[in-house]
Amino acid sequence: MDDERDYHGSNCNLCGGAYTLPEDEDLGNLPRVIACGHIFCTACLCYLEIDNVIKCPECKPADVEKAEKDVEKAEKDVEKALDEALAQAVENMAQLDHIHQTLVTGLATQAKREQARLVTEIDKAVDQAIQTLYMRREALLRELPKMQARFSSSHEEVSRVQERMDVLKMAIQTAKEFRHAPSLEQYDTLEKVLDTLQAPVDAQSFDMNCITLGCGLSCVCQTDSLMEGLKMKASSPEPLSEEPPLRALQQGGSNRKPAWCRGEGRSRSHTPPSRHKPPQQQDQESLRANRPSQCSSRSPGHQPGSTLTPLSPASDPGSPDVIIESVIEVEHQPGSTLSPLRPASDPGSPDVIIGSVIEVEQQQVYHLVLVTHVVNPSHFYIRYVAEKREGLMLTKKINHLCSGDKGRFTPSDTLETGSAIFVKWKDGFWCRATVVELWQSGSVAAVNACPITRLARVQVFLLDYGFTKAIALQSEEGTTESLMEGVSECLRRVDMVVQSEMRCWAPLAIKCSLKDLIPADLIKGWSKEAQVEFRNVVGSAAMEMQVFGQDKNSLQVDLRKSPMDRASELPISVREFLVFIEVARFYSPVVFGRSPLPYYAPVYPDINTEFNAVVSYISSPADFYIQLVDSVDFQMLTAKLQACYNATTVDRDTDLHLYCPVMGQACVACFDDNVWYRAQVIGHPGGRKVEVRYVDIGNTKILSVHDLRKLKDEFFALPAKAIQCCLADVVPLDGETWSDTCTDRFISLAHQKLVTVVAFGKISFSKMEPNSRLLPVKLFEGSLDGPLANISDQLVTEELASFKNGLSARHAEDPDVWDSPIEDLLAAEGKSCLDSDTSDRDQEPLEFQPQLQLPVCLNELKVRVTHVSSPGSFCVQLTQNDSQLKRVSELLNQEYASMEPQEVEWKADMYCAALINGVWERGQICTTVTSSSIAEVLRCDFGNKVKLHVSNLHPLQPSLVGSLMLECTLYDIRPAGGQSTWTATACDFISYYLDGASAVMTVKEMTDERPVPVTLFCSNRMGSYVNMADSLVSEGLALKQWKPRNAVVPKPEECVAEPQLSGEQKDGPDMEKRDTPPSPPACPVLIPPPSSPTSIPAPSSAFPKPAPRTHLSAAKVRTQLYHPPELPGHGHIQMTISGIGEDGLIYARKHRAECQLEKLKEHIQQRMKTLPKQTPFTWKSVLGCAVIGPDMVWYRGQLLEVQRGEVKVRYVDYGLVENIPVVHVYPLLLCEDVPQLCVPCQLYGVNPVGGQWQWDAVALLKALLLNRCVDVQVMELPTDPRGSLTVQISMDGMNLSRILCHHQHATMDKHAERPIMIPPAPLLDDWEISTEGLESPEVPVLGPFIYPVLPQEGEHFSVRIKHLRTPNELFLWPVEGGAEVDEETLEEALDRINTDAGSLPQLSNFLPGSACLAKYSDGKYYRAKLMDFVSVDPVRLLIQHVDFGSDDTLPPSKLRQMPAELLRFSTRALKVRVAGFKAPSVSLETDMLPYQPKWSKKAVQEMIGLLHGNITASVVATEPALTVLLYDKKGELVHLPLVSSGLADLD
Repeated sequence: MDDERDYHGSNCNLCGGAYTLPEDEDLGNLPRVIACGHIFCTACLCYLEIDNVIKCPECKPADVEKAEKDVEKAEKDVEKALDEALAQAVENMAQLDHIHQTLVTGLATQAKREQARLVTEIDKAVDQAIQTLYMRREALLRELPKMQARFSSSHEEVSRVQERMDVLKMAIQTAKEFRHAPSLEQYDTLEKVLDTLQAPVDAQSFDMNCITLGCGLSCVCQTDSLMEGLKMKASSPEPLSEEPPLRALQQGGSNRKPAWCRGEGRSRSHTPPSRHKPPQQQDQESLRANRPSQCSSRSPGHQPGSTLTPLSPASDPGSPDVIIESVIEVEHQPGSTLSPLRPASDPGSPDVIIGSVIEVEQQQVYHLVLVTHVVNPSHFYIRYVAEKREGLMLTKKINHLCSGDKGRFTPSDTLETGSAIFVKWKDGFWCRATVVELWQSGSVAAVNACPITRLARVQVFLLDYGFTKAIALQSEEGTTESLMEGVSECLRRVDMVVQSEMRCWAPLAIKCSLKDLIPADLIKGWSKEAQVEFRNVVGSAAMEMQVFGQDKNSLQVDLRKSPMDRASELPISVREFLVFIEVARFYSPVVFGRSPLPYYAPVYPDINTEFNAVVSYISSPADFYIQLVDSVDFQMLTAKLQACYNATTVDRDTDLHLYCPVMGQACVACFDDNVWYRAQVIGHPGGRKVEVRYVDIGNTKILSVHDLRKLKDEFFALPAKAIQCCLADVVPLDGETWSDTCTDRFISLAHQKLVTVVAFGKISFSKMEPNSRLLPVKLFEGSLDGPLANISDQLVTEELASFKNGLSARHAEDPDVWDSPIEDLLAAEGKSCLDSDTSDRDQEPLEFQPQLQLPVCLNELKVRVTHVSSPGSFCVQLTQNDSQLKRVSELLNQEYASMEPQEVEWKADMYCAALINGVWERGQICTTVTSSSIAEVLRCDFGNKVKLHVSNLHPLQPSLVGSLMLECTLYDIRPAGGQSTWTATACDFISYYLDGASAVMTVKEMTDERPVPVTLFCSNRMGSYVNMADSLVSEGLALKQWKPRNAVVPKPEECVAEPQLSGEQKDGPDMEKRDTPPSPPACPVLIPPPSSPTSIPAPSSAFPKPAPRTHLSAAKVRTQLYHPPELPGHGHIQMTISGIGEDGLIYARKHRAECQLEKLKEHIQQRMKTLPKQTPFTWKSVLGCAVIGPDMVWYRGQLLEVQRGEVKVRYVDYGLVENIPVVHVYPLLLCEDVPQLCVPCQLYGVNPVGGQWQWDAVALLKALLLNRCVDVQVMELPTDPRGSLTVQISMDGMNLSRILCHHQHATMDKHAERPIMIPPAPLLDDWEISTEGLESPEVPVLGPFIYPVLPQEGEHFSVRIKHLRTPNELFLWPVEGGAEVDEETLEEALDRINTDAGSLPQLSNFLPGSACLAKYSDGKYYRAKLMDFVSVDPVRLLIQHVDFGSDDTLPPSKLRQMPAELLRFSTRALKVRVAGFKAPSVSLETDMLPYQPKWSKKAVQEMIGLLHGNITASVVATEPALTVLLYDKKGELVHLPLVSSGLADLD
């Protein structure tokens, strides 16, 4: 302690305490130094002192230090180990805590997932149980229509009442027939009929209480078995499907969704289509056929019981199975609609076990679908109608996910092909899509991935609609912000969360294909027409889809349109429709479904009972149809058919159109007379044509499908009226086929005639037509002079048929037998020789003969007239050369059908093979073909000329050159009127009767010159053979050839025998008809065949000539014409029209002549009280005559022509012309001092169409004028007093000439187009009429309209086309100038006037050309100009809208007086003629304008397309009509494309 340092404030190194000094009683704590030199405090030293020994704690021994070091090391190791253990424990605790939390969360998720799955399966089971109940309900409902069978007592009462009604109806019908035609035979039953009619109805005799009783059936529900039907089934646990917990939490079981909107049972991914293939061809498209069916609710639009939900498996195999233990017995009817029945694609779906068998045929299950997109009939997409509600939910969900800024792309995003996105289809409408192709900015080729900032265009496939859409992304500013804004406007991103939600919604569009359907042309594939027709037939309406199976990624289906009435109509199959219109065909046999509803069979008469009938149609004596005449129900049926199926009703009711008729289907067809008849489809000839049989007539016809309509149920009530029959007792002469001559004769005897029919057998089936029923009958032709004539006997008598029993005597029942004349024996012998010669030729093999070779005997040749130019030139074909014609056609088709067109310089007289109407024929070039490429070709085998394009011509091989046609001329006649050429009337007359007709021809002189003189006999409607040369002579169109009396003229008739004529026909010069067909020739019997076919030697007179006939001498009588009528002077006169001639002459009488006619009739009847004595006389010098009319009253007449047994006369006081029997005409004059009372008139300034008045024009004149008083203005007086006045006729202010021109029966001369001024009424001098108080009309007649001022000629100005009549005649309006008048436009003025249209006065002045306001279809009035009257009853006027150029026909109620202020505005439509082009001289178009036949409708359509856009015009001329040139926006003439396409020619 000798240290002097201050330790105050220091601390002890051992205890750390402070050193302190002693104070007072406190000893302090002083530092002490021990021997080793270490310093400690007093307290520490006291603590260290042990046994008065202090050991320095800092100075320790070496072993102790080592031990301490070991202990310290050990302590450090322990601490380190503890630290590591604690760290591991902390880590383990954290891991356990994480595991704990994961297990807790997983447990909750597991429970929710299983709960949701079980809820789903329970819902499915309940839905299936509900549908099972509905199916049971349908089965029960189908039994309800049979309920009436349980009411036997009610049925008995109904039968009793029905029997009473039938008896009463029969009595009513009998009474009506008796009143209509009383008969002695019916008097016996009249009393019974009266009793039946008067018998009262005793209501008490009928048990009316029977309808108040029930059937004794009831429906109960056994709820105990129903509750036991659903139960849970335990099974071993299965692994759950791996799914993120987030999705499991989102699929909670609290929100029940339909089965279709959950992801179970579907493909988890929907890979977009590859950019190397169209999206419609990709296998990655998920078929909704592989997903479970929807548990759809019953839609209000579905019919009760028509929709059944299918039974399909669920998605998870680990879930407990749901078992429905109810028994289902459903007999499914065809045509019911079921929801889709699809196979499941997910093997993990839960099993749904149905403890029964559901009897449903898969091919009879139909689903209601909508077609969303069509590529072709083998590739289209549909959506189920039952999913409409779910589709709306999906759309709402997607719109919610894309609302606002949701799902926007960021600049760092990259878009890849196959990725799912949302696309904006319409405003506010988003839909799902997959990326198909991507295009990057600056790159031409598509890429697989592209940054969103460099995206230029994207092509996407819409999953719910089935089509691809391309979206272009362009930014005007070019910045990233603007590009992202553009992307966000049409595209939205689908993240993982949204994608997991969308997996629950399978694509709504299902790819389908029509089963077993391939294109009509496999090389070209599906045509554009097939796609268009398919789209048109499916439309936007719901269709019934029938699923046949699955092929790769598409369903094999058929679509059907639901019928309007399921009871009587067939649904329209789209497959059958496409095959019917020939745009597709089946490649495997197709078995169609239900058969169409047939007609009731006709009511067949009793056997061996006579009844009256009308023969409605004849095909041959073994196949014809008759109609019974004892019923009036069919007349009412025809009237109802016309009322229901007239043109107006059919246009509005499109459901009556028949799109795809099937064999045997009942329908309504339009006949040639535009009348609707019931019909039945019997064939499909192709080309959208249908062959039908009219069931009430019997004839068949090939019609377009557009001429058919569906048959309503009400027209099924009556059975078919036409009964198919055959003659029971005759067969053809050859035993096989009926000849044309026999059929024609049978038609002349029975067609459309009332005959007596007797049925001689039961119904049998024909061998040739198994489905037609033939009733064997005998027909008897009624006769007033004797018994009924059997038509079969007449056919056998004329050697056109033979009896079945082989009797050789045709008249065995006749008691008198007459010897045959020698002419008949010679004819029969000649026929046998000719038949033997013909049979020898028939046995020779058929050799090809390109040139016509006439037979040895040139009389009685059967020919077919192919072309008629005039009586001096017509062409015929011999029917015996039909096989040669067929052979020529086959050779030409074989040689030239597959030959390509050749470049040939066609010159005149070159032979060619021509394709005419799809058939190859031989032809000859008429004129050298120029640059027009149109050749005029003579048909070598037919004789007429046609114009063809050179592409339809090929050079004809020399071996085929020839002609099977013979040009002929009628023998022994010449043109009438002293002319050297035949008149157009004669040509038209012979063309009408001969063109295409079959005839019998005799060659009079065979030379090398053409035409060959012949005599031609043709059968008329009555079956008689008529000499055409004599017919022309009798009509006054030809004259007999003049021959010198002493000239020696060779008579070829002695060699080539003239047809045998009856004695009646040979008498007199007016022989016209033959009662029998030409008899067989006799020349081969007695005359050897000539040495050459061109000359026929005259034979010697080998026939004995009959004795000359004696005739009574006829007295020669001469009468003069009646005095000509008194002609009126020039000016106006009132006349009454009494007759209209067939030549268009109008016969009129003045008012004074009416009084004279009454006096004349009275005077004639008083004079002619007895009939004059009948004596033979000649008619050659008879002009005026007396006639006993059909009313047995005497009339004055003029003899016009003498016919066989009749005389054609004109009633001189009436103008009528009739054929009167000879016995009613007498050659004497009645009141010869009285002139004719009717004046013949002809219209002034009109030219009839075709040069003569047609029958329809004459019919119109009769309907308008007969017995009517009209205003007549005499224009010209005839030079001959018996000639015709030239007049103009007005009826109620309407010009008759203009009426005829309006109906296109005539045309007006230019000098006659001035209006007729109606004269004022004659002054009434004998009347004192006061005119005080009468006011003049307040409304003056408005002046003409103002026309716009056009620029000078050559200046261009803009125009607007208002109306087009023809391509070079239209209405236009200059756009510039004349828009406003007094600061008001025409539109504003019309709007102002239309606001108060009710105050406008009706039009009272109807002068042509006056201004008015006309009401249009929009209800507004527009300026118009009166043109003419169209009809009188009802009154309708033709007006022209001056501001539009169009015409309209309106009643006076739609016309108003126009305010004068509207005349300030110029017209907005000027009629102009477009210069520079005209109608083509040669046109290949067939569809022409009816009012301008020179222009085709295609030219009008092309011109309308050329006039769209900016059109300018320049005036070329103003006289005689305003003519302009039109230019398009390029300054080119608008009509040049029309000329280049061949639709117009340059002018």
